[in-house]
Amino acid sequence: MSTRIQTLNPETTTGASKELFDAVQGKLGFIPNLIKVMGNSPALLKTYLTLGELNGEGNFSNKFREQLALAIAEENTCNYCLSAHTAIGKMNGLTEAETVENRKGLSSDAKVQAALNFAQLVTKNRGNVTSDQIAEVKAAGYNDEDILEILLNVVVNTLTNYVNHIAETEVDFPKVEAGKFSVEA
Repeated sequence: MSTRIQTLNPETTTGASKELFDAVQGKLGFIPNLIKVMGNSPALLKTYLTLGELNGEGNFSNKFREQLALAIAEENTCNYCLSAHTAIGKMNGLTEAETVENRKGLSSDAKVQAALNFAQLVTKNRGNVTSDQIAEVKAAGYNDEDILEILLNVVVNTLTNYVNHIAETEVDFPKVEAGKFSVEA
């Protein structure tokens, strides 16, 4: 594969990365290329998997976390994550139209839209948000814990976005490209 960071072969990988690959295989039924790239650093892969588990224990539903992931991946122009989270989002109840809208920071639910907008602001501004922007997300119904969980989602997703930028990870999901928003009929 033509990535800038090696995409490991799970059949020939050994040690800690092999153990982590086996765990992902058992949970997902396959090993995405992102995981195969992250496996070059067992510490990074274990950190990512642990962060994902802890994030899953938070207050947000899988569907909402996918909506956040789409908004963050679009802001970071990560085609791999846009592709992955479009597919995973659909498995969690999002329609094709919703995935496109969520990428734009939009939702028919005003509360969700406020969170998507906030996640994109945090991503774009590297965490430097104004008091007014914090007040806006709070006015939409989010509390301090929720705001910090939105931040956690930004961190988890930005990690994967950046790994994919650095590695130029080969997309192994139906391809979605940043900035292209048409919904196929």
